[in-house]
Amino acid sequence: MSYLVVGLGNIGPEYAETRHNMGFMILDAWAHASNVAFETRRYGDLAVISMKGREIYLLKPSTYMNLSGNAVRYYLSKLPVTTERLLVICDDINLPFGTLRMRKSGSNGGHNGLGHIEEILGTRDYTRIRAGVGHDFADGSQIDYVLGKLSEEEKKLMPELCNKAIQGIKDWIFVGADRAMNVLNAKNG
Repeated sequence: MSYLVVGLGNIGPEYAETRHNMGFMILDAWAHASNVAFETRRYGDLAVISMKGREIYLLKPSTYMNLSGNAVRYYLSKLPVTTERLLVICDDINLPFGTLRMRKSGSNGGHNGLGHIEEILGTRDYTRIRAGVGHDFADGSQIDYVLGKLSEEEKKLMPELCNKAIQGIKDWIFVGADRAMNVLNAKNG
């Protein structure tokens, strides 16, 4: 059994540690903890974790956020993975910083990366984890906020947030989406 876990973000050092790169940061933490490295491939950086007879492909698209669907479609066509075994991680300004929410399907909520994936795949039926980055910005400054660097306080919270997200993904793989959602979403209030 194979799974594709996509962390959304923007490539380049200027976007490192920005709120919009929560997906990249969570996958980087998992790869580091698993002692695997990302390799630059077509449409993104890919790492593979083998765990209990399953292959888990971690993908950080190199297409920029608004074109993430191109990378997802490509890897769904190349890997032995269906949309039922696809999970996408993204930032969410509608959740407080550090809150995680898993859903089996749903709207893109105005998130351009999810919107493009939905458009390209022609479905909303794939699992996603939204990582809350908060809503601490004035009207009209949303872009500056999500592309802004994490505060020192937020950086201190990242290891715990990454660990919770990684455990939620493992639960999704090994015990199923419903149980994983019950555990992950309950941990976040």
